[in-house]
Amino acid sequence: MLQIALLLVLVGAANTAPLVAKKVLGSRWATPIDGGIVLADGAPLFGASKTIRGVLVGVLAPALLAPIFGYALVDGVLVGAGAMGGDLLSSFCKRRMKLPPSSRAVGLDQLPEVLLPAWLVRDAFGLGIAEVALTGGLFLVLEVVLAKVAFRIHLRDRPY
Repeated sequence: MLQIALLLVLVGAANTAPLVAKKVLGSRWATPIDGGIVLADGAPLFGASKTIRGVLVGVLAPALLAPIFGYALVDGVLVGAGAMGGDLLSSFCKRRMKLPPSSRAVGLDQLPEVLLPAWLVRDAFGLGIAEVALTGGLFLVLEVVLAKVAFRIHLRDRPY
């Protein structure tokens, strides 16, 4: 259970770092990762809120924390890259579904960004399929609750 808790902290760091960077840096270095590409469906690839800066700090935060928890730097990088990749995947899907940026899609907003990194580091964290699934379920519940807290402390623009 400790490994799951530590993994959740690392995924949380990956997801929180872009919010902190936005609050601290404003629009500086907030270049959209998709370069403004609009696909044939008329929607952006990911959207303007998905930035190079966000992805970089989203990978960097768990990379710096992983060694503190006794894991390799590369495990932290994998957690961050997986979380950011999952977040981009969910944004891509939401754009195809014609959902507006920052709209709520419970499950789609949380599961890709926790299941992908959990799968990538399952061996390093000693997780089987059941533990990966449990990590996903726990993150789903925690993220919904903690998003409200992040909104109250002005870290998020919306309460979800």
